[in-house]
Amino acid sequence: MPTISGIAYKNLRRKRIRSILTILGIALSTWVLVSLLGFNRGYENSLNKDIDNLGFQVLLTAKGCPYEAATLMLQGGQGLRYMPENTVDSLRADKEVEELTPMLMQTVFDPGKGEEGGVVGYLGIDPATYPKMKPYLTFREGKWFSGENSMEAVMGFESAELEQREVGDQILIPGKNVEVTVVGILNRSGTQDDGTIFMPYKSLQKIFGVQDKLTSVGIKLKKTANINAYEEKLYTIPDVQVVSIAQVKNTISNLVSTARVMVMSIAIIAILIAMVGVMNTILMSVWERFQEIGIMKSMGATTSHIFRLIWLETTILCLFGGIIGSLLSVVLAKATGALIRYILPYSPTGSLIRIDAPLVLESMGIILFIGLLSGIYPSLRAARIKPIEAIRSSEGEL
Repeated sequence: MPTISGIAYKNLRRKRIRSILTILGIALSTWVLVSLLGFNRGYENSLNKDIDNLGFQVLLTAKGCPYEAATLMLQGGQGLRYMPENTVDSLRADKEVEELTPMLMQTVFDPGKGEEGGVVGYLGIDPATYPKMKPYLTFREGKWFSGENSMEAVMGFESAELEQREVGDQILIPGKNVEVTVVGILNRSGTQDDGTIFMPYKSLQKIFGVQDKLTSVGIKLKKTANINAYEEKLYTIPDVQVVSIAQVKNTISNLVSTARVMVMSIAIIAILIAMVGVMNTILMSVWERFQEIGIMKSMGATTSHIFRLIWLETTILCLFGGIIGSLLSVVLAKATGALIRYILPYSPTGSLIRIDAPLVLESMGIILFIGLLSGIYPSLRAARIKPIEAIRSSEGEL
């Protein structure tokens, strides 16, 4: 005697096209759900990773628009104002400071870059402290500068690839008639440093005529330091802008929370569409088998048997759809991430879609739960069919 599961499977095979289309609808909904949940995790993780890769908890810049300071901190943008270099001395004297690194950002227009020219950015750093702040920066070839006043440059991976430079090449700084020697090319780091050209900040001061000036100072505090209290002390320094990791992370958390609500709304809509599709498929199946179900009940099938049969058909559809959708989300994760990065060009570095086994199982559980809910009504309608009415009627009304 065939089991209930065997009967349910055969029933679904009767209308293969309809069953396949329903499974595809569930699969697409699962793909959307897994991808969106993975995007929630991946985007936030990539943002936090970019911030952690800065290597310091506080960035001090010359006073100006706070957005300029945030841009400098997160994207390597230029600072439009300067602070005196002796600010570093007073900061270094603080016992809560573990390490700090002065920086000087300068940009020039290069008419030979591309068809219409382009802007080239140079980041002046302290070779004694900056590498300690960013230990993830490793060399494809070469090394850091030979001295703090050397006319040498270290190129990020992308900047070297774009300009096709190698160690030993000479770089002419446009408008300054100064050549510097490439002494190192960094490995790809997946951060804004990949597109940066590094030089000793004292050399940049001389080249651009901004002696004793800086655009920013990165500050790394001791683990025992109170960041909030330290920031309050920094606010007493005249004409400076303070941007902290805590502030940036708090802003990111608020933005991600808002985005998460929107993303989940889209996911819920996709699930509801799949739920309606499942309910429609099962109801149509019950309608077409009205007489058959009546005959089954007249031969001894109980209301519970019929309910379980129809509910099992729903489970099979949702299970197959969930598995296919989960596989799609994993296989197409990189393509989905690339599409999102194309739509959002200012996305953080790293993987934007983060999918793991717990996320897939969680999504599968949601799909199965919603699918089983959508199968309750058709199962109840089938279970309530009266054998006599079904046998007498060639067409039944639910």
